[in-house]
Amino acid sequence: MSRVLDRVSQPSDLRGLTQDEFRQLAREIRELLVNTVSCTGGHLASNLGAVELTLALHSVFDSPKDKLIWDVGHQAYVHKLLTGRKDRFSTLRQYGGLAGFPAREESEHDAFGTGHASTSISAALGMATARDLCGESFHVVAVIGDGAMTGGMAFEALNHAGHTGTRMIVVLNDNEMSISPNVGALSRSFSRLRSDPRYWRAKEGAERAVPRLPLGPQVWEAARRFKKAFKGLLIPTLLWEELGFNYLGPFDGHDVETLQLALNWAKEHRDKPTIVHVVTKKGKGYSPAEVDAIAFHGVSPSGSKVRSAPSYSKVLGQTVARLMRENPKIVAITAAMLEGTGLAPVAREFPKRVFDVGICEQHAVTFAAGLASRGMIPIVAIYSTFLQRGYDQVLHDVCMQNLPVVFALDRGGIVGDDGKSHQGTFDLSYLRTIPNIVLAASRDENELRQLVYTSVAAGRPMAIRYPRGCGLGVPLDDELVEVPIGTGVCLREGTDLALLALGVTVAPAVEAARRLSEDYGVSCSVVDARFVKPLDCELISRVAARCRRVVTIEENNLVGGFGSAVLELLSSRLDKVRVCQVGIPDEFVEHGSQERMRAKYGLDADGIVERVMAAFPSLFEPAKALSSAHAS
Repeated sequence: MSRVLDRVSQPSDLRGLTQDEFRQLAREIRELLVNTVSCTGGHLASNLGAVELTLALHSVFDSPKDKLIWDVGHQAYVHKLLTGRKDRFSTLRQYGGLAGFPAREESEHDAFGTGHASTSISAALGMATARDLCGESFHVVAVIGDGAMTGGMAFEALNHAGHTGTRMIVVLNDNEMSISPNVGALSRSFSRLRSDPRYWRAKEGAERAVPRLPLGPQVWEAARRFKKAFKGLLIPTLLWEELGFNYLGPFDGHDVETLQLALNWAKEHRDKPTIVHVVTKKGKGYSPAEVDAIAFHGVSPSGSKVRSAPSYSKVLGQTVARLMRENPKIVAITAAMLEGTGLAPVAREFPKRVFDVGICEQHAVTFAAGLASRGMIPIVAIYSTFLQRGYDQVLHDVCMQNLPVVFALDRGGIVGDDGKSHQGTFDLSYLRTIPNIVLAASRDENELRQLVYTSVAAGRPMAIRYPRGCGLGVPLDDELVEVPIGTGVCLREGTDLALLALGVTVAPAVEAARRLSEDYGVSCSVVDARFVKPLDCELISRVAARCRRVVTIEENNLVGGFGSAVLELLSSRLDKVRVCQVGIPDEFVEHGSQERMRAKYGLDADGIVERVMAAFPSLFEPAKALSSAHAS
């Protein structure tokens, strides 16, 4: 049998397919997803669950004229396959290849770039409003999961859209809904009724005719009230209708024909925005992912290096659990990332002291502030890229009140294949500007444990950043000891050059210093700064005064980061000290492996040596002269 997928390269190719061909195409797409993502890594379960929904959307709507916005975008792989990127799909999340999320620069079919949750409805409302202001007529569709719907921004957008009555469609992809058989059958009956045009024509006719009859207004009002109460008991419509939306559903999200009927009917609702509620199963069609959708949410590529060292996230979780056993005042908070932040085992041990608040970073931070105001010690474990969403809460609710909230910043620095929407390369800059906060970074997993221990005793706001992935495999001290806040450590003494490193860049700085010494005779000091705020002013000033040549190394954007802090310090204390900054330039970091991207930005040992040679060529002139003498 010939493959249907071979005949589909653009959305228009779907419109002549039979339902049998759609079912075959769904099977072929799932097979391709499993085979490709097992090699490239990426989000598997969410895409397996959205196959039929994506097929229905692209067979009903006319992309790119009609605008499809994928919330988060981790379920948009099928969308990429259907919109001219099938031949490049094997490059997914690879350096120079397809991004793992929608990207406007990649395709005209990617109407809006995404990567963070709960943004789609706001973006869709903006597009629909612009359409109306410009006198255009295309459709705008936001596809949002039930998880992303927990984000406050989604409800802010729903409230605004219901208020304005702007024509748009929100597809709620509900993959966690559990409906009992009886209620499910009744809901399906209501869905068929509500999606039948004859029902709506009869309803509209009755609305016009009944009030004209004797006692008509009273009868109509009584019927309206009964219907509203009855629906509230049986089907989930009231919330949406009270918000100003038409509601259709729930529908079987794995039945293309049913979805096409529902979406076509949604297109005809022009009086106000419409919610189309579909129920899907994450991991659909691949039994391991159906059984454990969490494990198969994001998978690593086959052939990935297996490291014996634990991940930083696991070390964080183990340390938090140990501290919670010792101190009943400590609680932990995360925003829909229990597994990713290493807190899942902690939650099992302390179910009443670990809080997963959903995709609500702003709430997570202020919730922590409230806890801290009553004597608790909250540890907020959150990805660096997602704490950006709670910036005002960190500033206003935590730091302005100087409350003892600990921020465990997972995925600080370059994250790799997830790309620019997930890079943690801004936290040093956006947190360093805030008064009262202590800002630290760990060079290895053992130092992370000590810094977490320090943070719970600090009595003030403190953030600790650590990278994605495994630790360095260093021994873990049995004893936890406080690190004096604002102190670095000199790991190597030298006189020619000072390498001031932070966090994950300390290890390559030590290796670069060794090479510079052995290969070129350059005497290097290496400092693990540990703290960006407050800096160890005395240590940095002493080393800089001795060496007169300083290189700052950070896995953060250079604008406002660690290097900027060092420059501010030295400009006020020392003259005639030359400083070279190594870090991320003023740009967004694209997708690619951590190793490749670190090499690109000169953050590995080779890159540091090259930057030193370029910045301070006079250090290498004796070595060049000696080499020339030997050659002659």
